[in-house]
Amino acid sequence: MYKKYGKRVFDIVLSLIGLVVLSPLFIAVAIAIKATSKGSIFYVQKRVGENFEEFNLYKFRSMREGKGLQITSKDDPRITKIGKVIRKIKIDELPQLLNVLKGDMSLVGPRPEVKRYVDIKEKEYKKILSIKPGITDNAAIEFRDEEEILSKYKDKERAYIEEILPKKIELYNKYIDNISLQNDIKLILKTIKVI
Repeated sequence: MYKKYGKRVFDIVLSLIGLVVLSPLFIAVAIAIKATSKGSIFYVQKRVGENFEEFNLYKFRSMREGKGLQITSKDDPRITKIGKVIRKIKIDELPQLLNVLKGDMSLVGPRPEVKRYVDIKEKEYKKILSIKPGITDNAAIEFRDEEEILSKYKDKERAYIEEILPKKIELYNKYIDNISLQNDIKLILKTIKVI
């Protein structure tokens, strides 16, 4: 029952509260981004959502605009000074509350991935993308230092595909098999605690 109806109500109520409460922080971050680097306030990237539908994911822009890998490591030269701060404490992810409100995402669920990596693991993603992706889950918590982990590898993309992504997929499946209001609340509280 919760998975089908209650989860969406939970998402709408909490994302609305979050957007109102965090609006002063949104304004402060937006001013800091505009004052310290050229470009837009938000970074918009295509991600794959429920039933393999692509959507625009919103983040605060933490990098200089330009080409590069679709994954980021701690030593990426594109990251701005403000970007280092907001990425470390995950403030760059907060605009995804808009994605939750729109219905692209849920507060809790498997993190949305770019099409390139979904295509590589398409078989595994059939189950994962049977639900909406989320802002946080066990994988997001366990791999909160993913950029630091990737900085240790020479071939960062290969390390992501072969080392990190399979572990994330395992945690995504574990979440899907145990969806409940209680577990979602626990994961949100755990995320706030580790950040």
